[in-house]
Amino acid sequence: MSNVYASHHPLIAHKLSRLRDKKTEPKKFRELVREIAGLLAYEATADLATVPIEIETPLETMTARQLQEKIGLIPILRAGLGMVEGIWELMPSAEVWHIGLYRDEHTLQPVEYYNKLPVDPRVSVCLILDPMLATGGSATATADILKRWGVTKIKFVGLIAAPEGIKAMQTAHPDIDIYVAAIDDHLNERAYIVPGLGDAGDRQFGTG
Repeated sequence: MSNVYASHHPLIAHKLSRLRDKKTEPKKFRELVREIAGLLAYEATADLATVPIEIETPLETMTARQLQEKIGLIPILRAGLGMVEGIWELMPSAEVWHIGLYRDEHTLQPVEYYNKLPVDPRVSVCLILDPMLATGGSATATADILKRWGVTKIKFVGLIAAPEGIKAMQTAHPDIDIYVAAIDDHLNERAYIVPGLGDAGDRQFGTG
């Protein structure tokens, strides 16, 4: 069974409170998404493998460490786009590949509409980025795509999760660890996370 990490970091808690507030404007909302994503990525990448390298400081030669694994960032369109920059600032060499999914309003199931992954993966670790883990449909579908692509080490990074989404993800992909800022109470009849923060895509792009 996958591990679920809900952050207890005070900075994340503070920023998440502002993110949830319905009075927060789109510009500030985007800034907060970017900042929280970077903080969560710091926690999600703590176990990445490194290799020794020889470098020269201004004083002497020493053995340092550098990342061994090539990282892929997989934002689920469109809401996941806002999380990329915050993580890219920490890992500028990471590759970004987009997966487009939308939730059918009648079935609540994910429908794929965009996928430009290359034939063979050039990365060894993928971070699925989606602000909301609600039903878990988009996250599990994206994980299916990445596994068929050939990636074996995958993590999910999001802002808020519902218990229903966590259960769906763990059932479909028990090997994928989940990193979120908070776990909320439940989904409502429209499959929105409660108390949540509303529609993360609409609030980022001012389309709500």
